[in-house]
Amino acid sequence: MVALKAGSRPPWVGLGAAVWVEIAAGNAFTFPLYSPSLKSVMGFSQQQLTILGVANDIGENVGILPGIACNKFPPWAVLLVGVFASFLGYGVLYLAVSQSVQSLPYWVLWIALCVATNSSAWLGTAVLVTNMRNFPLSRGTVAGLLKGYIGLSAAVFTEVYSMVLNGSASKLLLLLTLGIPIISLAMMYFVQPCTPASGEDSSEHAHFLFTQGTSLSLGIYLLTTIILKDTLSLSNTISYIFVAIMVILLMAPLAIPLKMTLFPANRKKPCQPSDLLGGNDGSDPLLTPSSSAAYLGSFYESEDISEVDMLLAVGEGAVKKKRKPRRGEDFKFREAIVKADFWLLWIVYFLGVGSGVTVLNNLAQIGVSLGVNDTTILLTLFSFCNFFGRLGAGVVSEHLVRSKTIPRTFWMAVTQIIMIVTFLLYASALNGTLYAATALLGICYGVQFGIMIPTTSELFGLRHFGIIFNFMQLGNPAGALLFSGWLAGHVYDTEAAKQQVSSCMGPNCFRFTFLILAGVCGLGTVLSIILTIRIRPVYQMLYAGGSFRLPPSSDH
Repeated sequence: MVALKAGSRPPWVGLGAAVWVEIAAGNAFTFPLYSPSLKSVMGFSQQQLTILGVANDIGENVGILPGIACNKFPPWAVLLVGVFASFLGYGVLYLAVSQSVQSLPYWVLWIALCVATNSSAWLGTAVLVTNMRNFPLSRGTVAGLLKGYIGLSAAVFTEVYSMVLNGSASKLLLLLTLGIPIISLAMMYFVQPCTPASGEDSSEHAHFLFTQGTSLSLGIYLLTTIILKDTLSLSNTISYIFVAIMVILLMAPLAIPLKMTLFPANRKKPCQPSDLLGGNDGSDPLLTPSSSAAYLGSFYESEDISEVDMLLAVGEGAVKKKRKPRRGEDFKFREAIVKADFWLLWIVYFLGVGSGVTVLNNLAQIGVSLGVNDTTILLTLFSFCNFFGRLGAGVVSEHLVRSKTIPRTFWMAVTQIIMIVTFLLYASALNGTLYAATALLGICYGVQFGIMIPTTSELFGLRHFGIIFNFMQLGNPAGALLFSGWLAGHVYDTEAAKQQVSSCMGPNCFRFTFLILAGVCGLGTVLSIILTIRIRPVYQMLYAGGSFRLPPSSDH
């Protein structure tokens, strides 16, 4: 075990470090910043570009391997894979856009983009799983906060892109190639699994409020400064000062462990981090047995016993036959995947994020088609609202699930109704609606993420959360492939061919796509209502009395 000084708080240090890793993990959101340069340098059609956007989403969301790895290896090892993926993938894209290497084949760029954005899956899974296990009683808040920072990362990168890199796509790709590995390597040591607190702590609520407040301040600051940069002529000195203030705001969550170290309460024994190399008994490094086992149920159970040995033991009466887990207990992946609630949640998520990511992947072209040539404000607005939706989903759903036992998926239904209206606004192409529609869609898109993550952990447990959650995330690239790659790209290129131009102009470029997406969200609304009704008893069990309590061990 790692020795700790009195008053130190490793989980909060890890959460502060996770903020930086999550910003790096949001690298996939930068695609609209460099995609126009990629399209012009390589001479791609819009459909070729949207298929690259699908590669962007596949890489970001295919996290089955990191999900498995986080149960078998320490966080630093999972982060290290993300470091290599970002360096290799973005390195190839940099060579193409900077024209350091001429005429790279399309398939090479497609694979490179998959590899580059797959770093997001490795980085994000490592810090999300570790922190949700470190704060198991506040999983909705933690998920909303960390996923919120991923949503905000697009605004962070846009701030650097516009104020430091002067809008250079090749410099941005070089930053991604080198910056993501540097940040991840610097934070690697601090993301450690810890024994969670044995009960609710009033100070923990205040600490989360502070972190949420600083993240909201950062979001407002980024939106304001990027609008100023776009409307005013700022000197390089002022631009650099703006970026320096942004860095300070990103460091704000570290004020919590600093305060706890300087002014220790001494009422509770500080959390003990697990050995980075795993327990001495060879158990899973993130699942080291501890005094909190009563809270985590069967969270730490070893799975080294073979099926044959177990059957023999059952036959001899040495052990009782295991019963299947109930909703709210720990499921293995193969047990979860046969449940109707699992697939209902997956389909609802697929319809919600799949329709939202279609707009995100085509945001630059949507803006240009409607007469907005500089789309940095559009991307920043989407990023801020995406962040606000993710953060707000965690805060609001956490409050109502504790006070009213309202299932979190209720908010997926509400936001998909709003998305129907939003897509109809896009389709109408009325003056002044583009920014309003983008803001609404960003919020609703963020809510889908902020709700799916804690819901998955509450229905199927934390033990195999990494792989189950990452399988849920496959809804994003599946939606991107269907709605963005096939639908939006085909509609855009067909309209461009009618106009006999390479860049389509006017509302017809995406109107049919938006109408289809409105219908998709209508179906998602119906299914999310059905899911909410089905899982209401689970939330009444988990949150009876107004605070989270894990169900009794399922002996699983």
